[in-house]
Amino acid sequence: MTDQTPNPLLQYIVKNPEAFAHNLARVVENAGKAMAAYVEPREKGEIKSGLADEMSVIFKTLGQVGEFWMSDPQRAIEAQSRLWTGYMSLWNSSLKRMMGETVDPAISPDPRDKRFGDPEWNDNQFFDFVKQLYLITSRWAEEMVVEAADLDEHTRHKADFYVKQIANALSPSNFVLTNPELLRETLESNGENLVRGMKLLAEDIAAGKGELKIRQSDLGKFKVGENLGMTPGKVIAENDVCQVIQYTPVTETVLKRPLMIVPPWINKFYILDLNPEKSFIRWAVEQGHTVFVISWVNPDERQMRKSFEHYMREGVLETLDVIKRATRTEEVNAIGYCVGGTLLSVTLAYMAAVGDTRIKSATFFTTQVDFTHAGDLKVFVDEEQIETLERQMVEKGYLDGSRMASAFNLLRSNDLIWPYVVNNYLKGREPFPFDLLFWNSDSTRMPAANHSFYLRNCYLENRLTQGTMEIAGQRLDLGKVTIPIYNLATREDHIAPPLSVFVGSQFFGGPVEYVLSGSGHIAGVVNPPSRNKYQFWTGPRPKGVLDDWIAQAEEHPGSWWPHWDSWIRSLDDTTVKARKPGAHRMKIIEDAPGRYVKAVS
Repeated sequence: MTDQTPNPLLQYIVKNPEAFAHNLARVVENAGKAMAAYVEPREKGEIKSGLADEMSVIFKTLGQVGEFWMSDPQRAIEAQSRLWTGYMSLWNSSLKRMMGETVDPAISPDPRDKRFGDPEWNDNQFFDFVKQLYLITSRWAEEMVVEAADLDEHTRHKADFYVKQIANALSPSNFVLTNPELLRETLESNGENLVRGMKLLAEDIAAGKGELKIRQSDLGKFKVGENLGMTPGKVIAENDVCQVIQYTPVTETVLKRPLMIVPPWINKFYILDLNPEKSFIRWAVEQGHTVFVISWVNPDERQMRKSFEHYMREGVLETLDVIKRATRTEEVNAIGYCVGGTLLSVTLAYMAAVGDTRIKSATFFTTQVDFTHAGDLKVFVDEEQIETLERQMVEKGYLDGSRMASAFNLLRSNDLIWPYVVNNYLKGREPFPFDLLFWNSDSTRMPAANHSFYLRNCYLENRLTQGTMEIAGQRLDLGKVTIPIYNLATREDHIAPPLSVFVGSQFFGGPVEYVLSGSGHIAGVVNPPSRNKYQFWTGPRPKGVLDDWIAQAEEHPGSWWPHWDSWIRSLDDTTVKARKPGAHRMKIIEDAPGRYVKAVS
C-alpha cells in the first residue's frame, strides 16, 4: 500500500508559471508608480529629507556600543564567541532533527510574539531554522547593548530602541521568501497578492505626499461628525488656537460645577468620543456633567509662533472665561489628557501664582509633570536631535503630523507598523475598519514654538517639577497647587509610564488620588463600564516607591469611570437645572464636533 500523504513541499511550487510571470511584470509596473510618488515631491523641492540627520544619530549611537566591545580584545572575543555558540547550538539541533531525532529548539520566541503563529514556522525545518537564526542574532544584539557598561543611560536607551527597531524590520516574517504564509499565498495566487500590495503601496505614498503613510484602517468607513465624534453639542467660541464645544445635556439637572476637558493637541479630541458606546464625553453628559471640550486647531504656518503660553492663555484660560459666560458659574472641574494634562498642570501652577481659583479639582489622564522616568519618547530627545528638529520646523513653521505619528507607531512597531506592512503590501489586503486606528492615523501638526518649548522644558530639562519653569512672567511651583487631584495612570503605558505619573503625583501641594488602570495609554482610558473590561487599582497616598503602593493597592474589576464620578461628587454634589448651549445669549457658531477637528494634515 503506498503512502498517500501529500508532499508538504508541493505547496511551495508555482501553480501557473505564465500567470506568475505576468503578475511579476505588473508588480514591477506598480513599483515604478510607487517610486514615482516618492521621488516627484523631492524633485519639486516639496520635501526636504531629514534622513541623513536621523541616520547620523543612529550610526553614532550604535557606534558607541560597537566601540565598547571592540576596544578590548577580550571583550570582542567574548561577544563573537557568544554569538557563534548560539549558531552552533542551532546547527547541531538542526542536524539532529534532519536525522529524525526529536530535539528542543535552540531558542523559542516569546509566547506573546504573534509573528510566528503559522504552523510551518515549527513544522518546516527551513523556516524553523530561519526563525531561530533570527531570534539568536536579534537577542544577541540586544544583549550587547544592555551589557555595554560604559554607555550613559540616555545613549543606552537610544541604542536599545534602535537595535529593536532594526531587529523588528529584519524579521523573516516581513519577507515573502522567508515567511511560509506569505510564500504560500504568493504561489497559490500566482503573485496577485503582490500586485495588489504594490498598488496599495503606491496609493499610500501618494496619500502621504511622498512619505509612506501606512493605512491602519479602512479610511473610507469613517468620517468625523458622521460616525465618529457624534455626541450632540455646539461650538460656542473659537480663536486662532481652538474651538470650545458645549455638549447638549440629557438630564434635567446637572452638577453645578461644569466639566472642562483639555485634550492633547498631538492627537484629536474625539478619542474621547469615538462612538456612543466608547464615548467618555457622552457618558459624562449622561451622568449629569455640563461638558465643555477644547478642540485644538490643526496648525499651519500661521500658528508658527503660538507658544505654550499662547495655548495656556488662548486655550485653557479663555475657555474658563467662556464657561463662566455660558453657565454663570465661576467654579470648574477640569480634565487634562496626556500633553493636555501637562498644559493643565502648567496652567494650575500659573493660576496659583496669580491667585486665580476658578478650577476647583483637576483630573489627569496619563499625564506627566515630571519627566525623569518618561517613556520611550525620550529616545528622540537630546540637544542634537532637538536642534535638528527645530531647524526643520523653522522652514514650515510647524512639525508635520506624520512625524509624531511615526514616532508613536515606532514605540510599538511590531503592533502598529510591520503587521500592516505585511497585510497591506505583501498580502495585498485592505486593513479592517477600526475606529481607534482611524483616529491614530488622523494626525495633527505641532506649532514650532509650542513644540520646541514642550520638548526642551519638559523632556530635556524637566523644569516643571524642579521649580525653574517660567511662563507669562511667573516662575511655576506645583507645590502651590493645592486643589484635589485625580491622577490616572495605565499599567502598560509606553508614553506616560505609571512610574512617571506616580512620581509626578508627589509634587502637587494638595491631596492626590492616584489610580492605576489596566491596559495602555488609550485603552486604559477609553474603557466604558458597559464593556466590563480590564480593572483598576486604588490605594494610599502616592508617596515613596510605586511597587510598595501596588502591594497595598486594592484591585477593582471593570472601568474606573464610575469611581472617578463618585470622587467628583464627593467634592461637591450640588446640582442645578440643566444648561443648554446658547443660553445667556452665547453665540452658536456651528454643530459639534466643529470644523477644527475635521482639518486633515
